[in-house]
Amino acid sequence: MAKQKFYDTAEKPEKAILVGIITPGESEEQTKEYLDELEFLVETAGGDTVRSFTQRMQRPDRATFVGTGKLEEINAFVKSEEIDIVVFDDELSPSQLRNIENELQVKILDRSNLILDIFARRAQTSQAKTQVELAQLQYLLPRLTRLWTHLERQKGGIGMRGPGESQIETDRRLILNKISLLKERLKEIDKQNETQRKNRTQLIRVALVGYTNVGKSTIMNMISKSEVFAENKLFATLDTTVRKVVIENLPFLLSDTVGFIRKLPHHLIECFKSTLDEVREADILIHVVDISHPNFEDQIFIVNETLKEMGAIDKPIITVFNKIDAYKPADFDPQSDMPPPTLADYQNSWMSKNNSPAIFISALNRENLDEFRQLLYEKVKVMHVQRYPYEKLLY
Repeated sequence: MAKQKFYDTAEKPEKAILVGIITPGESEEQTKEYLDELEFLVETAGGDTVRSFTQRMQRPDRATFVGTGKLEEINAFVKSEEIDIVVFDDELSPSQLRNIENELQVKILDRSNLILDIFARRAQTSQAKTQVELAQLQYLLPRLTRLWTHLERQKGGIGMRGPGESQIETDRRLILNKISLLKERLKEIDKQNETQRKNRTQLIRVALVGYTNVGKSTIMNMISKSEVFAENKLFATLDTTVRKVVIENLPFLLSDTVGFIRKLPHHLIECFKSTLDEVREADILIHVVDISHPNFEDQIFIVNETLKEMGAIDKPIITVFNKIDAYKPADFDPQSDMPPPTLADYQNSWMSKNNSPAIFISALNRENLDEFRQLLYEKVKVMHVQRYPYEKLLY
């Protein structure tokens, strides 16, 4: 089945190629999955992936990320196919970025820069825009020298060298000042958000968490009967949305948060701390999993590791395996001699035992919605009665 393209057909999409390395302990299948996700990121940003290049290496080359032979192969393809962008599946150092640009003479992006570009497109509120701008400046700061390489191509180096260096230092100081101002602005926003959260402490708080594009916003709309933006793209949601939900006369707050992803840039997580505070301060987490994704178990691991870093892994968790309507057993390890697992197999496996309570639903087709709402109600009710025992008779 062909992948759906996400760019605007009125604009000609930029042609991109992807580059990744296969390190020891990593299989070609894993690398393919990583590059498939990178391709989805490129499509979300408005590009069209033409081809992927991989190379098996002990570690990335310090100068050019891939070997010189592979870089020459990529260069030949870039020239012959008139490629606009080359995207690397890891963060490039400033020197790697400069060396690769000098060789290929096209736009070079790494995974972090691509994610930042998508976040910049998605940011709607003042908070999200401030967070993204801060992350972009922190990414740009160590790469300032690269922006001034045009001076090297000008004649009269003696006359240009000093002003060039002065300009870089000026830019660095301006960026540092801007970073300081943005951090102060975020502190003010954090104070406002903290005040809002304190005003909501009388209600049990539930937060939707999970890998990006697993259907959190669709579930949010389904439960809260609201119109939260949801679409089949990575990072469709950047701003935390909070809605009051009532199930059988029991009110609670439900929040939708930014999705997690493999290799999410650390400075981006730092900038979005205020948004992720909804996760840290929630009473119950709903971990949404895309059961139709062939590597959903890896996604579960990545989300759990991120929650662990945030100090939120010990909270009560309801695991919701979403998209059962899209589950196709044939997509799971077609090379295996074993018959593909059915949904019943998964329901009777470690998922229903180690991730208790757990439920399998289709938010799109509203399958098992009543069971999910009942499970959520019971979980919230127990916590509500513990916190407000004087209201016990109401239920």
